[in-house]
Amino acid sequence: MKPFVFLILIFALIIATAAVTMLSLTLGKDKVIGGDAPQSERAEFSKLYVAYDKLKEEYYKDIDQDAIVNGAINGMIDALDDPYTDYMNKEEASQFNESISSSFQGIGAEIQERDGVITVVSPIKNSPAEKAGLLPNDKIMAVDGKEIKGFTASEAVLLIRGNKGTEVSLTIKRGENATTDITIVRDDIPIETVYAEMVGDNVAHIIISSFSTNTYDELVKSIKEMDKQGMKALVLDVRQNPGGLLNRAIDISNLFVEDGKPILQIEEKGNTDVTTASPGTKVKVPVSLIIDGGSASASEILAGALSESANVPLVGLNSFGKGTVQQVNDLPDGSNIKITTAKWLTPKGNWIHEKGIAPNYVVEYPSYAMLAPLDPSVILKENQSSEAVQNAKGMLEAIGYEVGEMNENFDAPFAKAVKKFQTDNNIATTGELTGETSFILMDKLRQKIVKDDPQLEKAKEVVLKLLNK
Repeated sequence: MKPFVFLILIFALIIATAAVTMLSLTLGKDKVIGGDAPQSERAEFSKLYVAYDKLKEEYYKDIDQDAIVNGAINGMIDALDDPYTDYMNKEEASQFNESISSSFQGIGAEIQERDGVITVVSPIKNSPAEKAGLLPNDKIMAVDGKEIKGFTASEAVLLIRGNKGTEVSLTIKRGENATTDITIVRDDIPIETVYAEMVGDNVAHIIISSFSTNTYDELVKSIKEMDKQGMKALVLDVRQNPGGLLNRAIDISNLFVEDGKPILQIEEKGNTDVTTASPGTKVKVPVSLIIDGGSASASEILAGALSESANVPLVGLNSFGKGTVQQVNDLPDGSNIKITTAKWLTPKGNWIHEKGIAPNYVVEYPSYAMLAPLDPSVILKENQSSEAVQNAKGMLEAIGYEVGEMNENFDAPFAKAVKKFQTDNNIATTGELTGETSFILMDKLRQKIVKDDPQLEKAKEVVLKLLNK
């Protein structure tokens, strides 16, 4: 299977997806929280108990005890003003655990709450979310018509996830564009996290889509397969990789960093612990690494380790900027609290939180890769004027059609271009953009973006120079 590199926006709404994953940079094993002294004897909670009793006695309706308790926990966590510390009820905790296992059901994207708005960190590689065109920094304004401003990420996940084959409609805002409704069919999301292929000149291209339980083993297997195919240089790719397990990031970094050199530093309440590379399997060929704004968390640990301790050049765009570590603590009823327990620093002691890691070679995405997707249920036709028309013009132009003046008007030259596109693709020649025409247009653009990948080409160029030194 040929891997898709940075699936931007082109909507294969035909292939919908399944569930938002909450891959977090998680340290060590889950903890189970137990009691020491009876909680009612702790003086700091006396005000909380008084408030609870008052509500129970005086509120004009019966209160939902579980909802009140969960709300109290969420209130404590919200007061920290840390988007990565989160309380998950039993259902949410189950979904979180699935997200780092072998598979789950949903749409396949990591989300985060930022300033009260649910924001896409990154779609999972080859997920319906990616194929539908979701991009890092897309804002999810509503789910199935329900506004979700002010929701936590875990609360949003419960709305977005669902059984395979069912649909969910997301109202997306991208940059300053108007909102767009995207209908996605939920599906099984297998957690296959490594994709490898040879890209000519004895260069292998290996994509790591997340850092899950089996990622290290998948990567080692792929490296061996690329060796058999004649690999002399390697382009690693963590674009739109939202992160995952800390230990997997360390294991993978260890493949590329010389024994004894630092991989990262963990800073916890004033104490700093340096993790260094250990003996074991090492990659001997020259390497470059591609990053972008969707490369977060564990992806940034890998980028920092390879850049600062292995002199691996970075290509692409500035990374996301998540420099904290979370610990998952299981509660007795099956819920859990994910708590930020530490900062992580690069080998040279840089804290990249909310700043990201800058590449050595900046390579932008082509402008057409950032066009807002089309809604196939909407009919665009001659004499209309809208932003969607201008986006459609950009798509047709990108794949080689003459569309006339680039503006919001569905004019005669554009109608002619649409008819030619329909004829070329054996679609009824109506001159209108809707349904099958919109689907095929977006799929053609997606294919172009995968085929014409300036970041991959630059990373290949860079690593070949290293090979030929």
